Amino acid sequence: MSKTIYVGMSADLVHPGHMNIIKEAAKLGDLTIGLLTDKAIASYKRLPYMAYEQRKSVIENIKGVVKVVPQDTLDYRPNLEDIKPDIVVHGDDWKEGVQSKTRQQVIDALAQWGGELVEIGYTEGISSTQLNNSLKELGTTADIRRSRLRRLIDAKPVVRIMESHNALSGLIVENVKSDDGVEYDGMWSSSLTDSTSKGKPDIEAVDVSTRITTINEIFEVTTKPMIYDADTGGIAEHFVFTVRTLERTGISAVIIEDKTGLKKNSLFGNDVSQTQDTIENFCNKIKMGKAAQITDDFMVISRIESLILEAGMDDAVARAKAYIEAGTDGIMIHSRQKSPDEVLEFCKILRAYNEHIPIIVVPTSYNQITAKELSEAGINVVIYANHMLRAAYPGMMNVAKSILDNDRSMEAEENLLSIKKILDLIPGTR
Repeated sequence: MSKTIYVGMSADLVHPGHMNIIKEAAKLGDLTIGLLTDKAIASYKRLPYMAYEQRKSVIENIKGVVKVVPQDTLDYRPNLEDIKPDIVVHGDDWKEGVQSKTRQQVIDALAQWGGELVEIGYTEGISSTQLNNSLKELGTTADIRRSRLRRLIDAKPVVRIMESHNALSGLIVENVKSDDGVEYDGMWSSSLTDSTSKGKPDIEAVDVSTRITTINEIFEVTTKPMIYDADTGGIAEHFVFTVRTLERTGISAVIIEDKTGLKKNSLFGNDVSQTQDTIENFCNKIKMGKAAQITDDFMVISRIESLILEAGMDDAVARAKAYIEAGTDGIMIHSRQKSPDEVLEFCKILRAYNEHIPIIVVPTSYNQITAKELSEAGINVVIYANHMLRAAYPGMMNVAKSILDNDRSMEAEENLLSIKKILDLIPGTR
């Protein structure tokens, strides 16, 4: 009787190292590949380039592979205890570092039924990380970029989105990481920061095509998905064309607010001219926007202004339920309170009604709460909506004033990026 062999892998971009492991493992018996799901991979690094079903289609057609099963976590043990393989095969590159703990867990699990670990020599000079970095340098397509937001929401506990108002800020969002490797998942195109960066007031009448020019400049040097702030979206008939333009450009989602009247930023407070759209009218706009899109990837997200306009929690929840029934792809709940309590209350109520609808928040005013804490409350996407522009202005103002005050630039130098770092930051300048 042939032995049962198990190999766990992500196989995002299959390379000779993967093929060597599969070839050697298949010599030992009937090979089952435990293919890491998008969620498993996203828990420790970037969302994979290819979706799970795409990767599965590739792997199950490789000679020697008998079966492909999902591995839902980095921990091998749930699959091993279910399959009880005779042999687990892995590259010998996991004896040190962060994977050494996983290796020991595999050895301990196999010992329960007398299984064996076989380690294959690591293929030098190539890795999925290297291939992904090469692809990143080449860029992406509108279709691939557009689809990534939905995949991120499905795969990650929380999706972190940072405002980007030009290509340079987009490059920062693309590349910056925390000390422990956390990075932003995408970008937010804010109508406020886009207009402010151009020295103009934040007015609804700005032509979408004007903002698309800036977005295309950002897209030329980045690969991450973008969410577009469309204010109210205008009248329903115009919103249809906005959806088509954004979708064609490669934007993943548009957010529209259920407010009518003269444009005024919500954080400035109430205004008699800023009345809430009727539920029926807004639902119609959602339906027309959804009908206009061509792909299933694009998302129309509804922003509820009830708490901003002090219409109450009942009004906010009633609107959320109606918008979900109308086909919205997500709910953004907005608040200018310094405490997150009313947002958390709204999320608790909405989650009891619908477990799966994505919930999006912009914690500008209640900035003491972490993304992890918001995730634990059932929130899927956190948008930092204006921080890049707010950081840039005081930096530029201080340097400009320092040069005037001192009649030279020496004192400002310590606050400036070096020319070398500029050359390192911008692709193709070295």
